[in-house]
Amino acid sequence: MTMYESSDIRKGLKVVLKGDPYTVVDFEFVKPGKGNAFTRTRMKNMRNGNVVDMTFRSGEKFEKADLEERQMQYLYSDSDSYTFMDTQNYDQIALQNETVGEAKNYLKENTVCSVLLFNGEPLGVEVPNFVDLLVTKSDPGVKGDTSSGAEKPATLETGFTVMVPLFVNEGDILKIDTRDGSYVERTKLR
Repeated sequence: MTMYESSDIRKGLKVVLKGDPYTVVDFEFVKPGKGNAFTRTRMKNMRNGNVVDMTFRSGEKFEKADLEERQMQYLYSDSDSYTFMDTQNYDQIALQNETVGEAKNYLKENTVCSVLLFNGEPLGVEVPNFVDLLVTKSDPGVKGDTSSGAEKPATLETGFTVMVPLFVNEGDILKIDTRDGSYVERTKLR
């Protein structure tokens, strides 16, 4: 079992505290005039997303989080879960809506994603940085409304709504940046 010390704390470090996996969001090393040095941290629970402030004395030890990232293909969803297939051994797992989170806005059948596992338990889904999605609903742009940067809402095949330029129409395929949910470009016309 790999152990970290408080001197190893840095942003993005993943450790186990009280049986849960945490990631370091922010930290500050403090060496007061009197007393022992310590590290103030802001930690995010990777199971439930809660962010907590913690303080660690110099020399404290932590267990490294046993995290595994697997490539899985999204197959289908029902009312309360999303089913993925491991691309290596073809095992299928169903993830709850809460575990999938915002990734659901970009999932279409056969999308290959990274699923983060902690001791075999799925913690989250990471979709590719860019995905191509079909526009299923978009009002036509108003003729003459060509002020620079004018945008309108468009609903994509996953049900996600994104702001797009006026020239985008239903049936177009758009490249979407999944990191911030923004329109990048129109890749194909109907």
